[in-house]
Amino acid sequence: MALFPEHLTGTTLVLLVLAAFAAGWVDAVVGGGGLLQLPALLLVPGLSPLQALATNKLGSIFGTTTSAVTYYRRARPDLRTALPMAALALAGSFGGASIAASLPVAVFKPVIVVALVTVAAITLTRPTLGSVTALRFSGHAHYRAALAVGLVIGVYDGVLGPGTGTFLVIAMVSVVGYDFLQASAKAKIVNLATNLGALLFFAPHGAVLWGLGLLLGLANTSGSYLGSRMAISSGTGFIRTVFLVVVAALVVKVGHDVWVENLSPLLG
Repeated sequence: MALFPEHLTGTTLVLLVLAAFAAGWVDAVVGGGGLLQLPALLLVPGLSPLQALATNKLGSIFGTTTSAVTYYRRARPDLRTALPMAALALAGSFGGASIAASLPVAVFKPVIVVALVTVAAITLTRPTLGSVTALRFSGHAHYRAALAVGLVIGVYDGVLGPGTGTFLVIAMVSVVGYDFLQASAKAKIVNLATNLGALLFFAPHGAVLWGLGLLLGLANTSGSYLGSRMAISSGTGFIRTVFLVVVAALVVKVGHDVWVENLSPLLG
């Protein structure tokens, strides 16, 4: 069982811990912390992409647990919706992780860019979106919509990962109809399940670097605790602002990936 990468230096380790703390804060507020933590892990010499993805899940699960507990204590999300979503998301994430090594994920990224730009435009042009809870469905239709969100985003988290929390918030606000605070609270519970689902697949395959992952988990937990308390005390307006910043960062990151992987070779 590997604990740390063979060529990990002290400077790189400090940078990884700082990235994990920042990732925990971002994840707790609106999701998307994988944009910081996973790329930082990919910079470690000798660390394979699968090891980076698996170790990222171990570090993240500590942060999502912390923020899920904090949100539950202070925002009291409806568990009748959140827990079934989490169960289906866990199964979806496990299934997504099982095909992560063989699926050409580059084909999904152009679709993700278009979706993110659309969501950002809608959020900017509709200032009241997510300011109050206005559920789109009632009764069984509400649970079917929530379960569909949990399954689809669970699969995405297993296959790719970065931005999962953000996509959960997007879907909970725009599809289901929660305000940003309640959407973030439920998203943390579901995101905890998606991290666990992927980790349950990666761990038996020996892809997790346990020492590094646990160290990142401590930093992630600290950032998550601070971020969740700030989000709860500041309310939906603060979360909406951070949400737009994270979506913009996602557009830049995934857009760059699309350029490098899909467009640049054609033009070159």
